[in-house]
Amino acid sequence: MKSSYAVNIEINQQVVDFFMVKSFMLKTGKSMKEYLDINLGDSTGEFNAKKWTVTAQDKAMLESLKTGSIIKIKGLVTEFNGSKQVRIEQMRMPVSGDPVDMSDYIKAAPEDSEDMYDYIIRTIESFEDEDLKRLCLSFYEGNKERLMYYPAAMRNHHAEYGGLLYHVKRMLMSGERLCEVYTNISRDLLLAGVVLHDIEKLNEILSDENGVSPGYSTRGQLLGHLVMGVASIEERAKELGVPDEKALMLEHMSLSHHYEPDFGSPKKPVFPEAELLHYLDMMDAKMFDFEDNLRDVAPGEFSDKVFSLDNRRLYKRTF
Repeated sequence: MKSSYAVNIEINQQVVDFFMVKSFMLKTGKSMKEYLDINLGDSTGEFNAKKWTVTAQDKAMLESLKTGSIIKIKGLVTEFNGSKQVRIEQMRMPVSGDPVDMSDYIKAAPEDSEDMYDYIIRTIESFEDEDLKRLCLSFYEGNKERLMYYPAAMRNHHAEYGGLLYHVKRMLMSGERLCEVYTNISRDLLLAGVVLHDIEKLNEILSDENGVSPGYSTRGQLLGHLVMGVASIEERAKELGVPDEKALMLEHMSLSHHYEPDFGSPKKPVFPEAELLHYLDMMDAKMFDFEDNLRDVAPGEFSDKVFSLDNRRLYKRTF
């Protein structure tokens, strides 16, 4: 069992423990001196750390380091721009006999992947539109193995084991209820858009079987999952004989769900199901970040600054 967890480290605390490497880079400062910039974490969250003096031994260790590696650090927790940061004094790889249990380091969605997958499949099977049903099932049944562990992001919302399924499931739950309010909405079209809007994250994001992402694929960096989604939906729809208008509407939903050009969408939604998809996506992402960052904050206290929420420090109510 770990002695300290990422979420519980405190300013001025001395930390001596194992953490998982989320990302790292050897950088050069203004004085032309090299330093290590590394993000570390465990099942509770992550933090940034710096090693300002990089030795030859450190460099040799970095040659075998990768995202998902476990390392032991000794360092002091400091504060930088309102967030906790660890100043590393020493670090090493695990050796035989070290008490490393991988369950301590893998951040996972709070629901079982099989259960979430089954919920999504049952929802798809409830569609009255047979074309949308066949199209959505083809993507999910063909990618089940990877969907079990895939994150929905490298960082920020749902960047965890099973995160993509968790994101889609909660959006489906919200979408079902909003269809009861907005009765002009096509339930099947909206929910099909939810099911498929992030499906190409399976090919945009790289991930190991622990749901830890080291970065993005070449196609992911050059195209992104919105454009990749348009291409894959168009290709699959032709294979399955899905009518052009239905395919085109789903392609538009994929392309427009980020809403703004700055976030990758060259078109804004032009029909109500596409508009609602955007808000379902944004709402679930933001609610995840609120919940995740307030989980271990004491009532009446504020969190560290949250980058994905405009660097806001979040408040946890006392009642």
